[in-house]
Amino acid sequence: MGMMGKLQDAQKKVEETKQRLNNVLIDEQSADGLLKVTVTANRQIRTIDINDELLSDKEQLEDYLILTLNKALDTAGAINEAELAAAAKDGMPNIPGMDLFK
Repeated sequence: MGMMGKLQDAQKKVEETKQRLNNVLIDEQSADGLLKVTVTANRQIRTIDINDELLSDKEQLEDYLILTLNKALDTAGAINEAELAAAAKDGMPNIPGMDLFK
């Protein structure tokens, strides 16, 4: 397979990985369990479960949402980057002096 074929193969593997990551779910919750979120490894929010106790304090709920969603999205981002880098590296042709993924 020529260089262009290998590059196309790498692109295909990256696209397949992106599709697969839509099904990788990350569950996160606040320390006390009053707020639970689920996001995909592609950083899309799937569910938010809010305990009724948080509904009486808007500012507290906002803080919970920010902290918990950021934690879930950080985890999703790390998984996403690692998986896409692995897919790209696996499909890239071996070009001397071009070690892009260390």
